[in-house]
Amino acid sequence: MAVSVSVVLLLLVLAALMMRNKSLKPSHAVLCVLLGFCLSSTSLAPTIQSTMNSTASLVSTIRP
Repeated sequence: MAVSVSVVLLLLVLAALMMRNKSLKPSHAVLCVLLGFCLSSTSLAPTIQSTMNSTASLVSTIRP
């Protein structure tokens, strides 16, 4: 749960920055959100979740 909340917050910040810099229009942001909702109800959702978890665990092992 903590990983998904972190990813959502990161994506929200990136979307806000892109909208502020006029490189992402509000209509595009809405389309991305709708795509996310549609993907979460498909058979790809477990694969996406597994990939996100693997990536998060890989990133957490990296030492600066």
